[in-house]
Amino acid sequence: MAKYKKVKRYHRSFYSPGMWVKKAVGIIVLVAVVLVVGWLAAPHVLDWATHTWYTVVRNRDLSASSETTASSAAASSEETAEPAASSEVRADSEPGSEPAAPAGVIIEGSWGVLDTAAAKDEASLRAAARKLAQQGAAYAVVTLKDSAGNILYPSQVAAAAGSIEGASLDPALIASVLKENGLVPVAKLAAFRDPIAARTDRNMAIGYTGQAYLWLDNKASAGGSPWLNPYSDEAVRFIGDLIGEVQSMGFDHVLLENVQFPSAQNGKQDFGSTGGRDRSAQLAADIAAWDARFEGSVTLWYGYSLGQVTDGASTVGGSATALGVRNLVVEVPAKQTMDDTARSELRNTLSASGVERAVFWDDAAGIFR
Repeated sequence: MAKYKKVKRYHRSFYSPGMWVKKAVGIIVLVAVVLVVGWLAAPHVLDWATHTWYTVVRNRDLSASSETTASSAAASSEETAEPAASSEVRADSEPGSEPAAPAGVIIEGSWGVLDTAAAKDEASLRAAARKLAQQGAAYAVVTLKDSAGNILYPSQVAAAAGSIEGASLDPALIASVLKENGLVPVAKLAAFRDPIAARTDRNMAIGYTGQAYLWLDNKASAGGSPWLNPYSDEAVRFIGDLIGEVQSMGFDHVLLENVQFPSAQNGKQDFGSTGGRDRSAQLAADIAAWDARFEGSVTLWYGYSLGQVTDGASTVGGSATALGVRNLVVEVPAKQTMDDTARSELRNTLSASGVERAVFWDDAAGIFR
């Protein structure tokens, strides 16, 4: 019977102490390499995973969103760093926000009329100013004193005390808003046709010869009204004071109308001392006085009808072209119009008469330029 030999088992490791050390070091190095690679690759793996999640699962373009956020952050940073420059860009980019011409400077361009009803509250004022700018107007005319003698703002001129009842306009605000919209504000003032001031201060009015009462341009029962006297120094000074007042409120251009005598004439008109000057010479003296007083500070325009300019009229003692007017507004009657040729010919005639700048106000032709 065969004998089984007992197999001897050895439990001794085949690794020597030195080999164990090398193995441990290798494992440590491997773990370190894995950790370093993982640390370097982790952001890219997370970014890929996140992008995949938003793009595939949430159907969003994360990269576009990130670019938008980055752009917004950059813009915000720039605005914080340079707020003044940013404000200038926004102001310049708004329609009609170009700055108006420097004070008193005359520029080429069309004229528009700002309705006084629209100027009574700020919201409608701003809307009307934007509309004029969008229509291409360069100038905006607003009536501050009408031919009925009403001064439409609370004037502080002493002689205007009786003319400001119900005055509601704010000339400073109006001028500011117009300039914000790139428009040149023009204050329109009626001059000698002023029954209220004539009654307030009789020294400024045309008197009735031989009587203590005032001359009227029609029967009192028919609504006749007194006029300011073009020969009166007080009347000329009063109008000049109003010009200075509106200029202080931001109006560097003023359009004067009714710089004339009444159309009705008779021997009962008492003008006081005339100094030997006829009507034309007196109006020319009044215009020269205003021009001299406001030289360099206010640009004065004078409005006359087409008939007063071309045919002459007793209201101005002849032709308005003989009054020394430099800046003239020719007002074409509503039932008339002028074609380009007629305007060009008249412009040449006016230039030869000493008129430096002419504006034609022709409603029928849709022209105020």
